[in-house]
Amino acid sequence: MLEDANLDENQNGEGLEERTWGTSFTLGGTTYATSLFWQPLRNSDDPYTEISEAAENVLEGADLFALKKGKSPQFGLCISSQGYQKGMPVAATPLITALSDATSFLAVFKVDRGWWYVCVRNDVILSDGDMLFFNEQEAKDQFSSMLVVPDWGYKIAPAEWNIEDTREVELASLLKNAPKETLKKVHALRGTKLLIVVAAAIIAVAWLISTIISTFFNSAPPKPIVAPIAIKNVEQAPPPPEPKPWESIPSPIQILSGCYQGVQNLVGISTPGWHIGGITCTAEGLVTSWRMEIGRLSWIDKALTNSGVVLSSQSISPSGTEVVASAPMPRIETLNSPPKMNGVDLVNTINDLFQGLQMGISLSSQTWTSPQNNVYKSVRFSFSSKHNPMVWADILTKFSGLTINVIKYDTNTNSWYYEGAIYVL
Repeated sequence: MLEDANLDENQNGEGLEERTWGTSFTLGGTTYATSLFWQPLRNSDDPYTEISEAAENVLEGADLFALKKGKSPQFGLCISSQGYQKGMPVAATPLITALSDATSFLAVFKVDRGWWYVCVRNDVILSDGDMLFFNEQEAKDQFSSMLVVPDWGYKIAPAEWNIEDTREVELASLLKNAPKETLKKVHALRGTKLLIVVAAAIIAVAWLISTIISTFFNSAPPKPIVAPIAIKNVEQAPPPPEPKPWESIPSPIQILSGCYQGVQNLVGISTPGWHIGGITCTAEGLVTSWRMEIGRLSWIDKALTNSGVVLSSQSISPSGTEVVASAPMPRIETLNSPPKMNGVDLVNTINDLFQGLQMGISLSSQTWTSPQNNVYKSVRFSFSSKHNPMVWADILTKFSGLTINVIKYDTNTNSWYYEGAIYVL
């Protein structure tokens, strides 16, 4: 059925232009930064080199950062042109401090500008685990999708959601007394670089003073300059053209294929006495967990070791009843995939396609402003399906400008969740 979908029919309509996520909320007179892109910090002794490299290669245009200290140090990146400011306190770090008795927690707080979603697993903020949603349903869907993972120390949600085993907690009381980490400039001079610059400045000043003294005492008075000096007009070279985001898109077909094969490998691991939870897949890799129902920790250790599946990391809960592991993705190539449709036509085309398939899909408009103040528009989509990624590959890849952000597999219902975006003219 899916292979016969017609992508050529369009209807007239209006697209959304508002960004669907926020960068900050205000609580108790303090404005907190949210929606940072969090990454693990490998070298706590010299974090700035690692942060600068990530700002150039991972989140293009990032010029502000914040640190999360502790057993699993991290740094969060953001872009000032999206509404962040130097010195703005970050919301996630004081919340983790306030809930430090739990290594893992899942929370959504109703704030003045929307719904703030936070997901911390084994003291690590997930890459999409700090997000301020404007749309309540999107926040609720994101929260619900992570509930399949077991053993949360806290499950916090608005009381009106009526989700079992969750409770509502006042955010103001959590953030009130916790120490605050603030946003700092990525490329400010620090540490060894700062010492080098200061030393160079001292040497330059000493040389200048020496030159002045030598000229004053040893040189003849300079002759007056009679002829006027012509002023040269130095033309500034124009900045190089900015690469467009769709010129280096991670190959969607390779992500779909890699996620499908990775999920097949993980669910195929025989782990007697242990139950596998949901699996989350991005271009960076796959993450899942196993929970002990009967047996011992050595059983899961032996099963993973003998499975033949390459795992990039493993962590064991303090209780010894949960194992979280990640698996790498194959190398993903990038491609140039420029948009071919405007936002209105694309929304109508996708809606018509999914109506023909008798399926629901969530669509929203989003924009991104580059460091050179160029605005790029895309249509974000998300949907759930019983069909695996290879069934959807032929349909989704017909849209030029397609990016696949995340794919999740629910091992209990054997259903798939897809989220991505498509750039528009």
